Amino acid sequence: MARSERRFTHDASRDTAQKTLIDCHVHLAALPDGDNGCYISPKMLKSPLFRFLLWKHRLSPSNPREANRKYLDDLLTELRASHHVQQAVLLGMDGVYDQNGRLDQAHTDFLIGNDYVLKTTRAYPDEFLAGVSINPQRRDAVEEVHRCADAGASLVKVLPNAQQFNPAEIRYKSFYRALADRKLPFLSHVGYEFSLVGKDQSVGDPERLHLALDEGTTVIAAHACSYGLILFEKFLPTLRDFVQRYPHFYSDISALTLPNRLKMLLHLRQYPELQERLLFGTDYPLSVFHLAAWGRVSLGTLRDIIRTKNRFDRQVSVCRGLGLGFRSLGDIVR
Repeated sequence: MARSERRFTHDASRDTAQKTLIDCHVHLAALPDGDNGCYISPKMLKSPLFRFLLWKHRLSPSNPREANRKYLDDLLTELRASHHVQQAVLLGMDGVYDQNGRLDQAHTDFLIGNDYVLKTTRAYPDEFLAGVSINPQRRDAVEEVHRCADAGASLVKVLPNAQQFNPAEIRYKSFYRALADRKLPFLSHVGYEFSLVGKDQSVGDPERLHLALDEGTTVIAAHACSYGLILFEKFLPTLRDFVQRYPHFYSDISALTLPNRLKMLLHLRQYPELQERLLFGTDYPLSVFHLAAWGRVSLGTLRDIIRTKNRFDRQVSVCRGLGLGFRSLGDIVR
């Protein structure tokens, strides 16, 4: 489907109970099956995250094709059962690249190829949108932007901490200009990275996103710019500054119910001027916790939140129960 034909379905004027939201932060997990272009290092396969994922979805690494099919089936079942979320942006994960722009598999722990993302979203156009991943360090980064845009991608996702690049490097100007020209939002991880191995946590500082913003790229800072270390939210001033300075800056609310990020969730309730720039996201397949709602919502609302098992709907219920406003990706990208 051509990019101009992409259907973003959220209408803020509709009743909030209607199924109109787009989740802009859903991970496409896959085991390498020989031809899907994916890779997982032996170290990553032994990590707590992947062990949890395999257990949670009852996936067998000995049968990767079946495991990949089951992960997708589980995601589709939960998405289709949601009362609020109609579509999800499936996120890929690019690898690490050396100084010559070549893939450095020895330092890559996890790779979900763009072709696999695009193929999956084409198979389910009513449910999925393509969130490709392009490390600007790769030598064909600009060409890959245009290729993916032509193929119908909806945004580009990066995780600098694990992909080992500094978003502020001036040599990436042409990459950001290409994103701006193709109107592809740049979704970048912010804060500490625990799920994957973060080699340099300093590149998760949202201040590193100035260059992309100055080049006109629509930037979505993940996790509402939360720091990810439980008690200290050092990036809140940056979030407030960016909202005031850049009309094309947004932040998603993915993972904010996790214990290490919920302090930012509580802070955001005090800044209604920021909520117009918040976009709905979950960080699926991670869990959605109701801890932040305890003592802050009515008992009836808390009971409803606890009884809500669908992760998409629980994210909506927790955030709305706390009075946190947010928008949908479809409101900013047409």
